[in-house]
Amino acid sequence: MKIVWSPLAVERASEIVDYILQDKPLAAGNWINTVFTKVDQLKGNPEIGRIVPEINERQFRELIYGNYRIIYHIGTKQISILTIRHGKQILPIDEIKS
Repeated sequence: MKIVWSPLAVERASEIVDYILQDKPLAAGNWINTVFTKVDQLKGNPEIGRIVPEINERQFRELIYGNYRIIYHIGTKQISILTIRHGKQILPIDEIKS
């Protein structure tokens, strides 16, 4: 299955890396590499993530990595990475269901 990153997900990942870079450059590189590794695992098993509780629909799922939620949508031909959020942030539903 093909994986496509939304512009919002790319922007959020970049913001997180920039934040980590301020104090720990090596950790920033490790963080983003691990995110890509986790997302790549979806190709073989797209349902490994849990259903997003705020939405409660099977096709909207999330992988948890540390304090972050990698939220994605399972389509018929592709997996869309919708956003990455800190677990303490409110998840705006319209941000991922639009």
